[in-house]
Amino acid sequence: QEQLVESGGGLVQAGGSLRLSCAVSGRTLSSYAMGWFRQAPGEYQEFVSAITYRGSKTYIADSVKGRFTISRDDAKNTVYLQMNSLKPEDTAVYYCAAALGDWDLYRRNRYTYWGQGTQVTVSS
Repeated sequence: QEQLVESGGGLVQAGGSLRLSCAVSGRTLSSYAMGWFRQAPGEYQEFVSAITYRGSKTYIADSVKGRFTISRDDAKNTVYLQMNSLKPEDTAVYYCAAALGDWDLYRRNRYTYWGQGTQVTVSS
């Protein structure tokens, strides 16, 4: 059973930055494509970003394009989400997830394992 643990969330002012981390235990990270999703209060969970299992390709939602960057360090079994120029509408619980295979990574039902989430709050 894989375990995913997110960290790095917190309270930040608009325009600030945060870097989220997702540590994976169990099978090595290199076996999985990884994604980040978020859910704001009263909203559906939405896709944020994903990276293929070899890191050769990344995907990013239009709402965060140019501001967020996903990366992975398989030696550390960790995937990251660098978030810059944060806006109040980025406030949400952010979840990382692991998927086998590199297709349709924007779909949440592609992912087998999920972390518990980390809260990001952006004040105006």
